[in-house]
Amino acid sequence: MRKAFFLTLFVLAVAVPALAQDPVKVDSKHYKVESQNSRVRVLRIHYGPHEKSVWHYHPAGVATALTDAHIKFNLPGGKSQESNMKAGETMLVPAGKHLPEDLGDSDFEVILVELKAPRRKPAVNKAEAPPPPSKQ
Repeated sequence: MRKAFFLTLFVLAVAVPALAQDPVKVDSKHYKVESQNSRVRVLRIHYGPHEKSVWHYHPAGVATALTDAHIKFNLPGGKSQESNMKAGETMLVPAGKHLPEDLGDSDFEVILVELKAPRRKPAVNKAEAPPPPSKQ
């Protein structure tokens, strides 16, 4: 049920253009980059009791709850949804825009591994392409 909720949450949010802000830039209090390379960015997300973020966007990724949490996600179009997460729970999350809020009386912490879009190699003009290797 919880996984279906998060899938619905992010599927709804994916319809919004990707013009939303990077959470690390607009809410550095709650979002810290732990590590990154050309394929992924690992974020540590930490909220105190009843803290609220600002609107931001995440690409698709994988989230793992480090603590239990009671969270409200405000969504585009005036909708919102609440969810309870258990420590150790892991889920796939599609890209989307939201404004999260900790409804609980304790801190919550999540590790989010965001997937970066693969960089495409520029097309090679066939006239400039090297010849295929000869078979001997």
